[in-house]
Amino acid sequence: MGHQDKEKKNKSRVGQPPEGEDYTLDEILAEYGSGRSRRREGKAPAQEDNVVVFPTQEEPDREEQTAPEPEPEGEEKEPNPDKVVEFPEEESVLSAFLKDITRKADRYADQMFQESEKMDPEEVRRLEKWIPGTDQEEEPEDYEQQQEREERKLEFHPIRFLRRPDPIPADLPPKELARTYGKGLAAMRLRVLGLFLLAVLAGAQIVIPAAGFVWLPPFDQAQVQLWAAAGMLGLGMLLSLDALLAGIVRACRGRFGMDTLAALAAVFTLADAVVQALSGTIQREGQLPYAAVVLAALFFLLHGTYHKRCGLRLSCRTAASTAEPYLITQDKGVWNFRDTFRKWSGTAEGFGSQIQMDDGAQRIYRRCCPLLVLGCVLLSLLSSYGVGRPEHLLWCLSATFTASAAFGGALVYGRPFHKIARRLARSGAALAGWPGAAQTRRGDRVLITDGDLFPPGYVELSDIKIYGDYSTERVISYTATLIRDSGSGLTRLFHDLMRAQGGLFRTAEGLRCHEGGGLSAQIRGDQVLVGSAAFMNLMEVNLPQGLRVKNAVFCAVDGELVGIFALNYILPDAVFPALDALMREHVGPVLATRDFNLIPAMLHQRFHLAADKMEFPSIERRRELSDEDQPHNQVLTAVLCREGMTPYAESIVGARRLRRATRFGGALVCVGGLLGLLLAYYLTGAAAYGSLSPLNLLLFQLFWVAPVWFTTSWAPRF
Repeated sequence: MGHQDKEKKNKSRVGQPPEGEDYTLDEILAEYGSGRSRRREGKAPAQEDNVVVFPTQEEPDREEQTAPEPEPEGEEKEPNPDKVVEFPEEESVLSAFLKDITRKADRYADQMFQESEKMDPEEVRRLEKWIPGTDQEEEPEDYEQQQEREERKLEFHPIRFLRRPDPIPADLPPKELARTYGKGLAAMRLRVLGLFLLAVLAGAQIVIPAAGFVWLPPFDQAQVQLWAAAGMLGLGMLLSLDALLAGIVRACRGRFGMDTLAALAAVFTLADAVVQALSGTIQREGQLPYAAVVLAALFFLLHGTYHKRCGLRLSCRTAASTAEPYLITQDKGVWNFRDTFRKWSGTAEGFGSQIQMDDGAQRIYRRCCPLLVLGCVLLSLLSSYGVGRPEHLLWCLSATFTASAAFGGALVYGRPFHKIARRLARSGAALAGWPGAAQTRRGDRVLITDGDLFPPGYVELSDIKIYGDYSTERVISYTATLIRDSGSGLTRLFHDLMRAQGGLFRTAEGLRCHEGGGLSAQIRGDQVLVGSAAFMNLMEVNLPQGLRVKNAVFCAVDGELVGIFALNYILPDAVFPALDALMREHVGPVLATRDFNLIPAMLHQRFHLAADKMEFPSIERRRELSDEDQPHNQVLTAVLCREGMTPYAESIVGARRLRRATRFGGALVCVGGLLGLLLAYYLTGAAAYGSLSPLNLLLFQLFWVAPVWFTTSWAPRF
């Protein structure tokens, strides 16, 4: 009985449970799962036909007991698909995310390839062939930071904060200013000539004894020599009285200049000459006063003032020659975030104020000359009273002021400005003073429109052909309407043609400017296309076979060609040197043309222009850049009275070269004045009369004026 009960109990544990006995969830999972719970209890799971136990690493004993028999060599046993059960494996969050991203990328790639396969390769080649390439703007990464730094620098500039702002002169009409500057020019020219003769005579007074010659009586007397030097210096001061008074008045207003130093040098030298003449003896080892050096300084001062007034008069007279001039301004960040020169129609408002403002040389002197004046006074006191020779005070003041009053002070701006103004006046342009020239340092792009390359009269109509049933008047009116609405440079040509045919402008709706070189619009229900041959090919308009027209305007209505207008473009000869001058100044042309025929390829093939050095924006950007309603800078660079590229380019190049020549010359003059002051202080303190003779000081000053003279001669040569 006991054995039968035990066997019955074992069978009941494998099969159905006996009555009154329940299994827990752990026991069921252990029985029909992996058997881990039972193995923990040390019991082996039972095997039934409908239960498959999967071997694990925790069952080495069971794998050894149920190991299959070895298979014969050379035979591969195929797995039984009925006995393979796939279990889902748990996926991590990262693995699922990567699989999702990979699946989306594959789906996007498939869609992209499908779209590319749908595009016709012939269509792609056709678009690339007929649509010209354009340049795109690229914003620098630190553009906004640069703008903030510049604005902060202007707001908190220490010198600007300490110095009072320049007063703005009254905006007088250019015609009135031209009359004002023209008064007394002939007399000033005579006074310049008189100063030159006096400087030559005074120079001969110190050169003849230095060369070993002897004066004949009564000129060999010391008192005669001293009174002659004092007389010539006094006469020279009378001839240049207006320039000397201007320097003194400017100094009283806190605006010292080289004319202030020249006036003080003349006063102290004249006083030294009179004191010696009254004493009757030539002191300081027979050295004459510095009358010859001061007269030379007065000659260069009046000569530079004369040049400046001539340049101001020419500029004002040129600006007053037309009531509706063109204006050139340098607008900030117009193209590719670069400062760009633009020409636009307007009035010469502000020209009168700018032309009367201080020039760049005077602004440099306002910072340097006060220090020179203070240095001259202090060092003269040190070299006279400081060494126990108070009787040398006048000589020390005369020597220091004469040595620091550089000859080229008035030539730095006046001479190049006059020469550039004279050249620009011949081409019909006038610079708007120093404020416009000063800001040209940052401008390195210039906008060129249709009228700049081809002024009115340089595009001619050579032939007209009309196709289909449309009348000549209707075709011309359609074409002229779209060209007028687009603002093209061909507007005047087609307007005159339409008026000659008795046509009228129509009302065009939905005007569009296409990148391929054409226009489209609706006129009374007709779809009108106007453009180049490339545009017609792009719009699949059939053109006549064997067409050999290089530059023409085509008109199509509802997809059918109705008219061809053959044009003859004549590029003015002055365009080539004008563009060359701009490129030598590193000012890059930007084509803002609206004529669909004026593209870089046409300009290069037809006229051999350097189109690769020109930037060509997209059609929308070209229309925006050439819009007349664009805001402009309030500071004028130049005023133009004629069409064409020559006055436009020469004004920009002349303003840039004037700025460089003025800055370089002003710095050179200040350096020369400082070195002359230090040298004069050293020699006067050492009482080196022979080393600081009038002849040596004259040669020193002429040495420093030579580079200024060459620089001012270089500025107008472009």
